[in-house]
Amino acid sequence: MKVVVVNKAGFCFGVKRAIEQAFEIAGAERDVFTLGPLIHNPQVINALKKEGVDAAASIDELGRRGARTVIIRTHGVTREEMERLAEGRYRIIDLTCPFVKKAQHYAKLLSEEGYQVIILGDIEHPEVKGLRSYAGENAAVVKTSEDLADIKPKTGIVVQTTQPVESLKRLVAGIIEHTKELKVYNTICSSTAQRLKETEEVARAVDAMLVVGGKNSANTTQLAKLCESLSVPTYHIETAGEIRPEWFRGVRKMGLTAGASTPEWIIKDVEKALKDMGGCRK
Repeated sequence: MKVVVVNKAGFCFGVKRAIEQAFEIAGAERDVFTLGPLIHNPQVINALKKEGVDAAASIDELGRRGARTVIIRTHGVTREEMERLAEGRYRIIDLTCPFVKKAQHYAKLLSEEGYQVIILGDIEHPEVKGLRSYAGENAAVVKTSEDLADIKPKTGIVVQTTQPVESLKRLVAGIIEHTKELKVYNTICSSTAQRLKETEEVARAVDAMLVVGGKNSANTTQLAKLCESLSVPTYHIETAGEIRPEWFRGVRKMGLTAGASTPEWIIKDVEKALKDMGGCRK
């Protein structure tokens, strides 16, 4: 069995930067917490906890647990949370992904310029909650143009960084005829877009796909959905321990991709498990 690994599998720039700095802080300071999980990967979060960096679910919890240093997760936090943290006199280490920061800036800018702000994304995702807090009271979060009850004459769009570009194209096409002025900021992470493109290319050339990453990771879930949409048998796993030999019966080529929050050591563990089952990397 040949194993074809997507080139862009694993940590993106923003996640790599955040993880490296978080572990450095863990070795140098005490009473360090993240507000929410730093990234959506349980194995990395557990590793950080062992080094002394735990995740708090709220600012109130930070206070109860005696936090001194607060790390802002890669997905960012809401505008209100940042203001409360500043008032609490914490030492704040902002590890928000630069692409997310840029999306927050554009959401705020559109609101200040009088646009109805539309956010393409998942309404319950922490990144989108943050974007919404910068976009003003009238901001709408949608998956498609059909989710909009009313489209104003002056409309602006920002995008959750892990959304596929095809979703943005469909949203723009659905809105363009119903507004007089449309301003679009394509805030999709370039790494995410490239990863999706390469994953699709591999998925079309193999008999089955392994997608490695947190089950709560938006970009990893996007990869799994993409592969499934191509009618390729797809298995979304977090670690090598979840692999089942029966998945590979009759498989000559297995594709392997991983989300932006999946560490290299987990990918290597999966590759080793495949090798032990007779796989060889192409």
